[in-house]
Amino acid sequence: MNKGSNSASSALRSNLQRRDMLKLMGAGAAALSVGGLGANRAMADEASVAFWATATLDIGDKWQEFASQSGVSPEFTDNGNDVGPVVARLAAGNANDLFDVGGFQGGAERELAKQGLIAPWDLSKIPNFAGIWQWAKDIPTLTYEGKQYGIPTVVNADSIIYRPDKLGKVDSYGVIFDPKLKGRVAMEDAWINSAIFTAIYLKGAENKPIKDPGNLSESELGLVMEFLIKHKKDGQFRTFWNGWEQGVQLVANEEVDAMTGWEPIVYEGRKRGLQVEYAAPVEGYEGWGNNTVLLKGAAGRGKADVAHKFVDGLLAGLYGCELGKARGYLVPTDNNLAYAKAHPDEYKADDVAKLADHVKAKFSGKVYWQNCRPDNFQLYEEWWQKLRNA
Repeated sequence: MNKGSNSASSALRSNLQRRDMLKLMGAGAAALSVGGLGANRAMADEASVAFWATATLDIGDKWQEFASQSGVSPEFTDNGNDVGPVVARLAAGNANDLFDVGGFQGGAERELAKQGLIAPWDLSKIPNFAGIWQWAKDIPTLTYEGKQYGIPTVVNADSIIYRPDKLGKVDSYGVIFDPKLKGRVAMEDAWINSAIFTAIYLKGAENKPIKDPGNLSESELGLVMEFLIKHKKDGQFRTFWNGWEQGVQLVANEEVDAMTGWEPIVYEGRKRGLQVEYAAPVEGYEGWGNNTVLLKGAAGRGKADVAHKFVDGLLAGLYGCELGKARGYLVPTDNNLAYAKAHPDEYKADDVAKLADHVKAKFSGKVYWQNCRPDNFQLYEEWWQKLRNA
């Protein structure tokens, strides 16, 4: 698809760009090597589970080791990561006939539950759920009407990339809107990230009446978007970047001194010899997650128990160690470190611990959760188009 198309949702483009980023880093090759349902049919059919998820949740050949340890053989299929088509395929397509477990960008669970497209988990059948860190259990979109519909599988938090040699220490989103840096800052061309960053800033630094930056009311959204449009018209932004490659180039070519964006851009910048840091903003981070859901069709096919066993396996340690090693992604449980210590030939316990501490430190302060399906989803799309046209 044309990632620059105005008709594409900003949520779709942002999430696909994350996947492109991982491919370019060499981390996504395994994730994209298993292309369709049945790719792992060599595994035992009697304990198989069809896992329809974001490509970056795939661990490639390591699924065989996972199957050996958990007793469940996953059949992985990339779902494209865009919530709109996922919901459509579940509601009107054949996805619920083909797949058992979904791995979706956080925020869709309540809508899926309302439509009866997913089923609640029975936590008594997921012993490792108890070991998930409490703040990950508390992600608000995981439950609906008192039932657990999402299991937090991968978590992280985003903020600001900046050049300390140019700016010193940065600890506020205010740097993005500072008139002194006119033309030297950038944001992503995606409301799923940029609208929430702006809302976090306006709430925390300017005391604007914003309740939840991740789920803006009509008036709150108008406030946020008018603020962004004004700054765009004033020439504040070098660009609204689109895609991993452009994001990295803005930093590598020293076109900007600060920009909101993904932490891996910092690591890539450092690889290229640049002084680049990732800010810990006083206003708070944007938290995000990929969560696992039980598709309603699984129960009808007699797959509910094996689906629970599979999800329990995701939290057992191997999966978390492998995702951390391959992508820097974190499964929020201490089982990762325990597994690394028990398998020192495969994983470095120090690296696993450092990743956990790094992400925990982010969530020890204020975090506002990204929501890929806010209540005013269509209004977000309309406002973002107005920004592009401004």
